[in-house]
Amino acid sequence: MIPLGLRTRVFWASAAVVGYTYVGFPLLVLARSRLRPAPYRSGDITPTVSLLIAAHNEARAIGAKLDNALALDYPADRLEIVVASDGSDDDTEAVVATFVARGVRLLALQRVGKASALDAAAEVATGEILVFSDANSLYAPDAIRRLVRPFADPSVGGVAGNQRYRPQSASDATTAGEQVYWDFDRILKEAESRAGSTISATGAIYAIRRSLFRGVPVGVTDDFAVSTSVIEQGHRLVFAADAVAWEPVASSGGVEWGRKVRIMTRGFRGVLERRALLDPTRYGFYSVQLASHKVLRRLMGIPLLALALVAPALWRRGRIYQLATVGQLTFYALGLTGLALGRRGPGRHRLLAAPSFFIMVNAAALTALWNVVRGRRIDRWDPARAALSLGTHDSEQRRR
Repeated sequence: MIPLGLRTRVFWASAAVVGYTYVGFPLLVLARSRLRPAPYRSGDITPTVSLLIAAHNEARAIGAKLDNALALDYPADRLEIVVASDGSDDDTEAVVATFVARGVRLLALQRVGKASALDAAAEVATGEILVFSDANSLYAPDAIRRLVRPFADPSVGGVAGNQRYRPQSASDATTAGEQVYWDFDRILKEAESRAGSTISATGAIYAIRRSLFRGVPVGVTDDFAVSTSVIEQGHRLVFAADAVAWEPVASSGGVEWGRKVRIMTRGFRGVLERRALLDPTRYGFYSVQLASHKVLRRLMGIPLLALALVAPALWRRGRIYQLATVGQLTFYALGLTGLALGRRGPGRHRLLAAPSFFIMVNAAALTALWNVVRGRRIDRWDPARAALSLGTHDSEQRRR
């Protein structure tokens, strides 16, 4: 049996880590953005832009993506579009070929993995600014204009755009919960950007100066590696909330589970690749942000498990432990109920969606950590996409 004193120390140490990660760190970021703002210059500039899209078996999505890209409100003579097909064996390349006459460039590659596909696309790109996008992300008409505005400031090396999800009636509790998560994450990104640099970008929409592109390491999340490389080179990475890309949520928790494990496994490796950024003597508060968000938050499964185990064992030691036990049981019961209900109406209610997503994402993080510990790499990706509906996208843009 674990000694009482040790159980008490484990409880309070775990509670402190969880409290800092989910409450203390966000409050610290918000306070810093108000007390120590660091403005940057924005301007109505139109540098040459290369829009890079890596695609593997995206026949259902790529046509809508290219129609969307060609309709963007950006000077056509200053925008090039490059699609790197990573060994697609469906009709992806045939669909892209129908756009070549309209100026789209197709790179038909062997199966080399997303990192190498993006490297190949960047190598042939001619734009001053490289914009990276997913094949199923549809941009607001002014997204690139908004995305390049912060590059008017020479201190800015990269800009993270604003990924938003289109509502889907077929989504279940975990995918509904992810939308709640992104709403909160967006607030933090804006605060981080106001005071320095946001932590990293998302693959749907981000841009960097071509002169700062250093290639994509294999086995990591490309958006994290590419966007954080500008910080490593001494430039800012800022968040443009008005540069919007729309993505569909995953159609089910099963699809989302696989995506999360893959992303987090590659994300852990990305932090290892960029571990120099964890040195606060060189990168200041950004190191605190990176450690808190990309390391501590993804390791939360460990102190959460510890709390779940030791709180009931301390039941007789006082009301705080009883409240902790009942609170955890209630929260996890709501989450498991949401997971069990899946796509059924009540399962998508926020009361169930948020805890369902919380359980899923922390379980996925522990699985990803185990992948890293045992040396399992995920160097290639096989996207599972729901069919896109341009009509849904267009109506969403009009409403917003």
